[in-house]
Amino acid sequence: MAADGKWQLTINTPLGAQQSVLNISTSGASLSGTQSASSGDEKPIEEGRISGDQISWKASITKPMAMTLEFSATVQGDAMTGSVKLGMFGTQSFRGVRA
Repeated sequence: MAADGKWQLTINTPLGAQQSVLNISTSGASLSGTQSASSGDEKPIEEGRISGDQISWKASITKPMAMTLEFSATVQGDAMTGSVKLGMFGTQSFRGVRA
């Protein structure tokens, strides 16, 4: 699938734009991999799914506070656009480019 690989994400948050690196691979309808914050904290993604050019996954973070982020995106070539649910902080947009 075209989503496989390393992605540089820019996530809009109430604290400003945050950078993240997403490494993913697909197998059938499953998406697996890791996501790391700019601090270098790398964690496995959870509940990864893929359907056509649509992907979704969850990522747990501990900084600046513990929460689970819920991502959904569309992949088109070397670009990714989507939204992320930031717990009690609502839903924000994000974009990604293949690294």
